[in-house]
Amino acid sequence: MKISARNQLAGKVVSIEKGSVNSEVEIELSGGQKIVSIITNHAVESLGLTVGGCAVAIIKASSVMLGVEE
Repeated sequence: MKISARNQLAGKVVSIEKGSVNSEVEIELSGGQKIVSIITNHAVESLGLTVGGCAVAIIKASSVMLGVEE
């Protein structure tokens, strides 16, 4: 896979919580950090995602939102 996004974090799928349309997929990175993504159920199936399998989180900087306590 070759893409322009530079923020690529490889990990292992630790949970997949399927909803009626979307799934919440959690991957654990080598340092123990976890990243959660919401994707369609169809995407889970077409990517062949399974708990214990490998996945890569690709993060586009323009889509990241940050917040602070007031």
